[in-house]
Amino acid sequence: MLKMSQAIILNIDGFISDIDIQIDKYLEQCSYTYDLLQTIPGVNKQTALAIVAEMGTDMDVFPTQHHLASWCGVCPGSNESAGKKKSERTTQGNKSLKTALTEAAWVATHIKGTYFKAKFESLAVRRCRRKALIAISHKILISAYFILKNREPYQQPNQEKWLERKKQAQIKTYLKRLHELGANPSQ
Repeated sequence: MLKMSQAIILNIDGFISDIDIQIDKYLEQCSYTYDLLQTIPGVNKQTALAIVAEMGTDMDVFPTQHHLASWCGVCPGSNESAGKKKSERTTQGNKSLKTALTEAAWVATHIKGTYFKAKFESLAVRRCRRKALIAISHKILISAYFILKNREPYQQPNQEKWLERKKQAQIKTYLKRLHELGANPSQ
């Protein structure tokens, strides 16, 4: 009985080593993909492995980035009927990928001078920090989608353009508020 058990264990060890060899070959083929994904702020090698392991490298499976976000469970929820807001919870989605993206988002929000940090801070003021973190996870997932689809490294959005839009929105809000108070802002 012991010899049979030992033979079975050795046989299983052989299968495991064969699978490890196949995984290493696949990782060598996809090393360029991992390097591209690591250009996203907050994404390290483990997160890149999780993204490729869960989503794959072929983005033709998902018609749009919104389908991918829904499948992952990080798409924004909006449930309103007859003017009444109902639950805005995200869907369950792929728990492993959602966890990896949330960890990457947490790291990305702590890197100075990045778009993700600025976006997180602006969202955290209006919403709670957890919802802002899920929104950053969504942004990282969308970035990963386009990186895998176009095979191009991550490029930081133009923050000057974003700051200008934010400034114009504030000006519009203040002018509207002044008009509501009865002031003539053109004077």
